[in-house]
Amino acid sequence: MHVQQDNQPYDEINVTPMLDLAYVLLVIFIIMTTASVQGVKVDLPKTQATASLAKPGTKAVTINQRGDVFLDAYPVTMEQLDLRLAQYRSANPALSIVIKGDAHVQYARVMEVMELLKRNEITSLGLATTRAAPR
Repeated sequence: MHVQQDNQPYDEINVTPMLDLAYVLLVIFIIMTTASVQGVKVDLPKTQATASLAKPGTKAVTINQRGDVFLDAYPVTMEQLDLRLAQYRSANPALSIVIKGDAHVQYARVMEVMELLKRNEITSLGLATTRAAPR
């Protein structure tokens, strides 16, 4: 009669749980990266000339057609936006902001955001547009 002892070392390691964890982390990384790159979809106003504001560390403040405000694809209230911009500004005094306002959003909502930026002494800002078709 052969009795197996529980304190014997294993001959091989089961890597299946480790692979499951790696796949879950990979999916989370892909989702988070895609959300931060794409941002919130808005219908930007069209202009003849557009300038690139692609500085490293540029934050995007997006205002959709309903007037909802987003900071880098995350919905925020005006108070939360004020607090976060103050934090970003203290960490990086040369903070750049690009405002992506929907073409149909109320002008007053964009001005609220611009006044908030002024209160936080953020002077490096731009308005995102898309290139209009040539006439």
